[in-house]
Amino acid sequence: MTTPAPVHPVDEVPPVRQLAAFGLQHVLAMYAGAVAVPLIVGGAMKLSPADLAYLITADLLVCGIATLIQCVGFWRFGVRLPIMQGCTFAAVSPMVLIGTTGGGLPAIYGSVIVAGLAIVLLAPVFGRLLRFFPPLVTGTVILIIGVSLLPVAGNWAAGGAGSKDFGEPKNLGLALFVLLVVLGVQRFAPAFLARIAVLIGIAVGLAVAVPFGFTDFGGVGDADWLGISTPFHFGAPTFHLSAIVSMLVVALVTMTETTGDLIAVGEMTGRGVEPRSLADGLRADGLSTVLGGVFNTFPYTAYAQNVGLVGMTRVRSRWVVAAAGGILVLLGLLPKLGAVVAAIPAPVLGGAGLVMFGTVAASGLRTLAQVDFKDNHNLTVVAVSVAVGMLPVGVPTVYEKFPDWFQTVMDSGISAGCLTAIALNLLFNHLPAKATSVPEPDGLPSGGGEQGVEESREEVV
Repeated sequence: MTTPAPVHPVDEVPPVRQLAAFGLQHVLAMYAGAVAVPLIVGGAMKLSPADLAYLITADLLVCGIATLIQCVGFWRFGVRLPIMQGCTFAAVSPMVLIGTTGGGLPAIYGSVIVAGLAIVLLAPVFGRLLRFFPPLVTGTVILIIGVSLLPVAGNWAAGGAGSKDFGEPKNLGLALFVLLVVLGVQRFAPAFLARIAVLIGIAVGLAVAVPFGFTDFGGVGDADWLGISTPFHFGAPTFHLSAIVSMLVVALVTMTETTGDLIAVGEMTGRGVEPRSLADGLRADGLSTVLGGVFNTFPYTAYAQNVGLVGMTRVRSRWVVAAAGGILVLLGLLPKLGAVVAAIPAPVLGGAGLVMFGTVAASGLRTLAQVDFKDNHNLTVVAVSVAVGMLPVGVPTVYEKFPDWFQTVMDSGISAGCLTAIALNLLFNHLPAKATSVPEPDGLPSGGGEQGVEESREEVV
C-alpha cells in the first residue's frame, strides 16, 4: 500500500466546530475596518441612513465573495492562501472627491469597474516583479505593515477616532483587560483555545462591556432581517476620465500593498508565493473590485490585520478564512446579524488589535533575521524604508500640499515604504559596485557594493 502524500497545512480542512470559531475570529478582526470605508464615503456624501446601511450590507456581501475567490480560487483567480479581503482605505480620498464634485456614486462605480479590469490585465506584469522582493524587501515591508497598523489599534483602544469619550481611562482599561485575557488564554489554555485567544478575548471583553454601558444594541432591533444587494442600485455607472485616472493610481497602490500581504502570508504559512500564484492573487483582487463596482461597493484588497491573526494563531488553513468569507456573506444578507457584530465596542477590538498587529511587525523582524547586515548597505535600506513608511503614519498631513496622485501613493505608509525598499534594494544591491568600498568598523560601509545581493525569492523557496 502506498502512503498518501501529506497535506500541506494551508490545504488542511479543520473540523466544522473549529472552522466556525476560527472563521468568526477573522471576521471580528477585520469587521471594523471593512465597514469604515462605506461609512466614511457615505458620510462625506451625506447619504441617508438607509443608503448608508445599504452600502454596509453590500460591502460585507462582496467582502465575503472576494475572500472566497481569493482562498478557494477557480481557474487563474485566487492565490489559495488564508487571505481576507476588504475595502481598501487607499481609495477613500479619491472616492470622496469624485462623489462630492458632481459625479456621485455612479461616477465612483464607473471608475472602480475600470480599475478592477486594469488590475486583472496588469496582474501578470506584477507577477514577474517577484524577483525584486528578496527577504530584505519583504521583511521590511512586513515590518512596516505591522507598525503602520498599530495606530489603528491605538485609536480603537482609546474609544474609536472621533468618539466623545476618546482617551477616557475606562476605554483604555477595557482594552488592557482584553489584551490580558488574550495573553492569558495563549499562555495557560489548551492548544485549541489558545488558537482562538482573540475570539475569547473579544467575547469576554464584550461580556464585561455590556453591563458597564460601553455598547448599545439598539441598532439591532432597527436592522432588517433580510437585505439583498442588487446590481447598480444607485444607477448605471458613468465614466469620467479624471475619476478613472485617479482610481487607476489607487489600483497600482493596492496592487503593491496586496503583493506585500501575499508574500507575508506565504512566509507565515510555509507556502512561498511564486510569480504565477502572485498574479492569480492580484487577478482575484481585480475581479473582486469589478464586482464591487457592480454591487454598489468599492475596490478590494488583502487585509493586513488578518495577516497578523494568521501569524499569531499559527492556524494556516485557507479553509478557515474561506469560512470567514461565508460568515461575511451571511452578514451581508442578514443585516440584523451585522448589527450585532457592529455593536462590539472599539476598546474591545483595540485590545485584540494590539496583539495581532504587533505580531505582523514581529514577523517582519523574523524575516529580516535571514538577511546579512555585515559589510553592506542592507541596514540603510531597512532604516530609510521604515522611516519613509512611518512618515505619513506619524504625520498624517505631511503630504497635504502635494498633488492628489502623489498623496494617493504616499499617504499609505505600506505602499510608500514598499516602493522605497524596492528602489533602495535596486540601488545598493543590483547596480554595479563602485571601484572602492571601505567598510567602517561598525559594519556600515562607505561605498556601494553587490555583496549584499539577496537570493531571489524563487531560490529561497
